[in-house]
Amino acid sequence: MQRAGAAADNTLLDGTRSGREAASRRPAPHGGDRLQLETRAMACQFSVITNPGQHENVWVASEALELVHELEQLMTVYRDDSEMSRVNREAGEQPAVADARLFQLLRTCGNLTQQTDGAFDATSGPLIALWRAARADNRIPTEDEIAACLKRVGMSHVGLDVEATSVRFDQPDVELNLGGIGKGFALDQMSQQLVENGLPEFLLHGGRSSVLARGDHNGLGGWPVGIRNPLFTGQRLGTLLLRDQALSTSGSNIQYFRYQGRRYGHILDPRTGWPAEGQLSVTVVAESAAVADALSTAFFVLGVEKGAECCHHLPGVGAILTPQPDGSRRVRPVVIGISDEQIFWETDDVEPVRYSRTAASEAEPNL
Repeated sequence: MQRAGAAADNTLLDGTRSGREAASRRPAPHGGDRLQLETRAMACQFSVITNPGQHENVWVASEALELVHELEQLMTVYRDDSEMSRVNREAGEQPAVADARLFQLLRTCGNLTQQTDGAFDATSGPLIALWRAARADNRIPTEDEIAACLKRVGMSHVGLDVEATSVRFDQPDVELNLGGIGKGFALDQMSQQLVENGLPEFLLHGGRSSVLARGDHNGLGGWPVGIRNPLFTGQRLGTLLLRDQALSTSGSNIQYFRYQGRRYGHILDPRTGWPAEGQLSVTVVAESAAVADALSTAFFVLGVEKGAECCHHLPGVGAILTPQPDGSRRVRPVVIGISDEQIFWETDDVEPVRYSRTAASEAEPNL
């Protein structure tokens, strides 16, 4: 575990301004001094960031970071001795009683699958493995390979017994993989522990794509979190001011590969087995980091129109859906459920559109 002082660089909070700011735009809030502690888990960096003058809470923050390693051991499928790996091995043969926290997360996964019409699905691991192997072989999967995987994919194959907290698969080759929600779940658990231990104001992040904020920072009324421009990732598109909210961003502008001149992103549609297309990025704001994680992926898969419609019907959820551009440098993000007071756009090359069924449809020309 590493400890960083108040001057440590953090792209979520620093005052760097990228792009040109239009004179009519409000100046974005900037983060001030802070205390930051970090650890590496789940193949990324986790951080607890607190306001200055709270040095007495360093041990509280350190214990929250230790919790991340415990949760990784609970959820990972990359260790044979993890709880998730044991459940995957047993549930195809007989009901497997699961840890209470893991079971509750699996129930959340099932609910999110229903709410997103299958766009988020925790059984997508075989598809992810297939595309990873194909990419290593410099090819794309065959239709037959995808079809074979799809027979094993779907939360409909997973039975959850609430009274027994047990998991049962209806066939032996089903596998649950929590990679699309695990970091957010860890942030939720860390937040709960920090609040219970007397730390009311903090910012948490896991891999920078998953963020959770509590309380106030620097008298701003929340914590400023930067959103990168999905067209020019070295620039900032805007800043969101978060207070008692979580944020997650998904996109395929960095993780992708090309085959025979075509670009394939890493975010897969679990219903078809093929990479999702049509959007540059999706940012979701919700009360729970786990929910924000899952929905940012689901809305990316659904596309702008269906993603916006789904978001519109979920209480307490907001989103910024950025479709592929029409050939210009400008991006036209569709904003749902996030107030203008919370967003600070930081470049002239953005034309935000407030959600309506017409606006969402027009913003999605590539679907």
